[in-house]
Amino acid sequence: MLTALHIENFALIDHLDLRLEAGLNVLTGETGAGKSIILDAIDAVLGGKATQRLVRSGSQKALVEASFDVPAEVHAWLAEQAFPKADGVLVLRRELTLGKTLRSRSFLNDSPATRPQLEGLRQKLVEITAQGQTVQLGSGDRQREWLDGFGGAPLVAQRQQVALAYETAFQAKKRLEARRKADQQRRDQLDLLHMHRHDLEQAQLDDPLELDNLSQEHDRLNHSVDLQQNSYAAYQILYESDAGENACADLLGKAEAILIDMERYDPAITSILAMVSEALTQVEEAGRAINAYGASIEADPQRLEDVEERMRQLKALGRRFSRTLPELVAYRDEVVATLAELSGDGQSVEALEVEVAAAQAQLEETCGQLTQLRQGVAQQLETRLITELKPLAMDRVQFQVELKPMAPTALGANGIRFLFSPNPGEPLQPLAETASGGEMSRFLLALKACFSQVDPVGTLVFDEIDVGVSGRVAQAIAEKLYQLGRQHQVLCVTHQPLVAALADAHFRVGKQVVEAALAQGAEAGEGERTVVRVLPLSPTERREELAELAGGESHQQSLSFAEALLSQANSIREKR
Repeated sequence: MLTALHIENFALIDHLDLRLEAGLNVLTGETGAGKSIILDAIDAVLGGKATQRLVRSGSQKALVEASFDVPAEVHAWLAEQAFPKADGVLVLRRELTLGKTLRSRSFLNDSPATRPQLEGLRQKLVEITAQGQTVQLGSGDRQREWLDGFGGAPLVAQRQQVALAYETAFQAKKRLEARRKADQQRRDQLDLLHMHRHDLEQAQLDDPLELDNLSQEHDRLNHSVDLQQNSYAAYQILYESDAGENACADLLGKAEAILIDMERYDPAITSILAMVSEALTQVEEAGRAINAYGASIEADPQRLEDVEERMRQLKALGRRFSRTLPELVAYRDEVVATLAELSGDGQSVEALEVEVAAAQAQLEETCGQLTQLRQGVAQQLETRLITELKPLAMDRVQFQVELKPMAPTALGANGIRFLFSPNPGEPLQPLAETASGGEMSRFLLALKACFSQVDPVGTLVFDEIDVGVSGRVAQAIAEKLYQLGRQHQVLCVTHQPLVAALADAHFRVGKQVVEAALAQGAEAGEGERTVVRVLPLSPTERREELAELAGGESHQQSLSFAEALLSQANSIREKR
């Protein structure tokens, strides 16, 4: 149940704190007074679409906060979603901030909430029925949802089984179609892939780095004479010179001898001697190493020719397949795997056809079970809805739920149509083609009444569902809304005094033009501002409001009518 609503800088509302009651809550006021803004705020805090126009002119931020008393089922859902508890109360908050774009943030018990979480929670808390929603009554998809929802848990569970069977059959058909398509292309693919595999395996592509290694070897073989000469020259400089000059090792040996002699007189030389000795050792090792390297270098024209030929082969393959050598190695493995698959590894077409047939049979069986459940639920809905429509001045109405066979889908194998005839002797026709606007409103209200026993939602919101009716019909709608208020909290925007008279809580909505200083969030220097005010009515104020709604030739006559409405409402309450 929605217990409290706090609004700041939302549309024309500068500041509003509204406490709602159990039962039937009614909002009245002149056309354009701002009643729908309250419903827009409720829709927004539950995750509805938000636009910049919802932020009050002159403000940068709008806030809507709604507090709910919720049943154990919702508390269990909160625990599953890891939201904190707040003394048994659920508090939703939506913040809208203007910038370059509209920024929106939602919170549940002060923890950030996502749109999917809000959508899941909304189904458990509030259902908003606007006047324009009567158009939905003609939608076959919507009618199917209503029928299945009326069937409750058994029907919903069977529909889940149908969805699972449909997905299984769909995937089986998809595998079969893919296999058949592969078979159609199989021969051409096999020829091409066999040729690719032959060429790639013939090239013996084992090392992804082979081309880099060959390039290095090619440089070494191509410059073998230079490498020999340079290694010998380096050896002469480092270790042994044929020119009679001192090599690096000779010079370091002389320096070492001098430092050994100096060390006898000054130990400070020891560290320097160690560095020179180490340098001498490294130079001697380097000399011997470069000498060995030079001796190993040999000109090998045949090997050079082989390397060049291999490099040409690998580069040609790369150009042919538009791949680098590492990619060619991977492609060869891919070709081998694809050939194995196309050569018969995996299920055959025949095996897949058997699988598809079994999955389709299972789908048809589950759809048949769903159809049987829907037929039983349809009869119950027909009886119940006609019962609910009779008090709404539609006592001779005919209603039928038509289940038309269709190809199985994830939603079953039935097309659903609500057929309706408001007048005796007239044939049943699709609801959207037959019912007038007033009849649509009454039908929707009766439908909500049918769901009142099975619908877990705590708060039902109706926006002018009684528009276009009067007299006995308006009285019947008023009593139906009152009955719904015994099982749910009902919030209703109405212009009907007959409905307002039965309210458990009555609020007047109106616009006021005030000095800017009296409007919250107003900036200095502003003149007048229009604000929306919502006031709970005392018994005396309520009588005045009902008289205003009823009109009449004189104010006294309107007051007398209002008194009669309130007296009649008390009589209805006592009967209940």
